[in-house]
Amino acid sequence: MSYAMLDPKSLVVLVTGATSGFGEAIARRFAGAGSRVVGTGRRVERLEKLKAELGDALHIAEHDVRDYDATVKLVEGLPEPFKGINVVAANAGLALGLGPAETVDIDDWRTMIDTNITGFVSTVRATLPGMVERGQGHVFGLGSVAGDYPYPGGNTYGGTKAFVKQFCLALRADMLGKNVRVTNIEPGMVETEFSLVRFKGDEGKASNVYDNMRGMSAEDVAETIFWCATLPAHVNINRLQVMPTDQAFSPFAVHRGAS
Repeated sequence: MSYAMLDPKSLVVLVTGATSGFGEAIARRFAGAGSRVVGTGRRVERLEKLKAELGDALHIAEHDVRDYDATVKLVEGLPEPFKGINVVAANAGLALGLGPAETVDIDDWRTMIDTNITGFVSTVRATLPGMVERGQGHVFGLGSVAGDYPYPGGNTYGGTKAFVKQFCLALRADMLGKNVRVTNIEPGMVETEFSLVRFKGDEGKASNVYDNMRGMSAEDVAETIFWCATLPAHVNINRLQVMPTDQAFSPFAVHRGAS
């Protein structure tokens, strides 16, 4: 028996963090295929630029995902063509710093936890009841290979992405029988503003991350999400880890300075 792929024109997609990187690429990919897209973010001028490009397919809203009450208000106040959200790309997130745990700025840790965890679960909680009620939906967590593979300086960032992974797996269990799919997308190295944000605008440090290798693009990740979202409704991709060909797993670290 064969089943049809979902028609992207039937999808109403919420994308958080749509001002750059993955979020911007996700908004473009779905809008280009005929979906209606709600794009949110804190940099309103970037949202307005994206709106000018995508037109009526995109509804924009200046929004901070860390504010749960504002997230609920946003979802409840959407204009009619965008009310029936059935795909949530909870993309907003960031990494800050790459220093050892004993010297890190605690505010960087707090910001990552507030955005990558609190903002993520707030987005899911605000949108989930509508999808369950309508009997149709798909939640995407934007995890990372850092949620599985630790590296020096990746302490809190990796911890937040491990949370996203485990939350998505547990949410998948909660959604059994409710026709709401859950997928955690776990990218490796992608050339976006990610490293520029991590190193707080230091372009030299950011560019060194991708020196002499081919990282993935935001469009690669958006295409992966689009594929998962348009698979036949009876198919759920639980986790999808994606790396560039030029990246693999590190060997075990060994300290050889012992006396």
